[in-house]
Amino acid sequence: MKFSAQRETLLTPLQHVVGAVERRQTSPILGNVLMVAEDGYLTLSATDSEIEMQARVDIHVDQAGSTTVPARKLMEICKHLPDSARVDFSHSGDKVIFKSGRSRFTLATLPSAEFPAVKELDSPQRVTLTADVLHQCIRNTAFSMAQQDVRFYLNGMLLEIGADRLSCVATDGHRLAYSQCVTDAEPETPVRAIIPRKSVNELHRLLASVENTTVVTLLVTPQHLQIQVGGVRLSTKLIDGRFPDYNRVIPIDGNKELLIDCQTLKQSLTRASVLSNEKYRGVRIALQTGVLTISSNNPDQEEAIDELEVDYAGDGTEIGFNVTYLLDVLNSLESENARILIKDGNSSALITPENTSDSKYVVMPMRL
Repeated sequence: MKFSAQRETLLTPLQHVVGAVERRQTSPILGNVLMVAEDGYLTLSATDSEIEMQARVDIHVDQAGSTTVPARKLMEICKHLPDSARVDFSHSGDKVIFKSGRSRFTLATLPSAEFPAVKELDSPQRVTLTADVLHQCIRNTAFSMAQQDVRFYLNGMLLEIGADRLSCVATDGHRLAYSQCVTDAEPETPVRAIIPRKSVNELHRLLASVENTTVVTLLVTPQHLQIQVGGVRLSTKLIDGRFPDYNRVIPIDGNKELLIDCQTLKQSLTRASVLSNEKYRGVRIALQTGVLTISSNNPDQEEAIDELEVDYAGDGTEIGFNVTYLLDVLNSLESENARILIKDGNSSALITPENTSDSKYVVMPMRL
């Protein structure tokens, strides 16, 4: 195999696929990227056996062929070459030689035949939509996914696609994020899939790198999801489990409503969090007529009290929250003001943007 290209031509697809490579591999081949050069194209593939990322670019191929090379080493070399540098890549035996200007690198290879092959999906359902719709829903919910929870179905995001609507839901058992968008997708049957956390994060990163109007194609089966975005393809196994009925979690009986500026509330919560317990991150919120008081303390007997003037004239109440959960929600809101609905100190709070219910956030209370 032999080809030449500009640095950026090789670096961009490498950056797309390298996220699929685990830093600790069960097999050496999983630390490598598969490179296939033929018919004027270079195709790069990386996988951890659960997710595969594949990117394809146009290049000048002098000699067709394939091999696998250490993914992160190759990417780091490309990153530190000068902009627009020309690179010459040649493969012979069990080594590749990578040249650019007066720089020369020799990397060890493993046979491409050992690289895990991704099977074509059997009778998948096809759905097309634009990148901005999927990206917005993922951006608004992904932060609520669980990490290494024994309830494996929480370690991912629920994707639902109906006749005219797409929604994403994520929860770790302490908070829940829901977001929906109108779409012109027309699936043959409604799509309901739980995408693993790593695949969601890689998809989020990929969608952030393309134009909003880019067409995204989804191929869905009960066990797998394949997503094509421009010249990049992501293939992932789906989580086989029953996602919780999120509609039962969203509170509908909150009788204390507060409309507050997101930036003002974020600043107050951030100040109070400095003196919160480092392990539990708890803050107490007290709501009285015209005043919202945010307080925190820690085992060192340190205390923070922050008062905000608010437009509220209902009954008073106190409730404790994990401050990180509240800040995550406020950072995801795109409206100037947040609407907060609370019933009492023992019930979950519902937070939504000011003028829409397309995004909903539920945060459970904590005892302080």
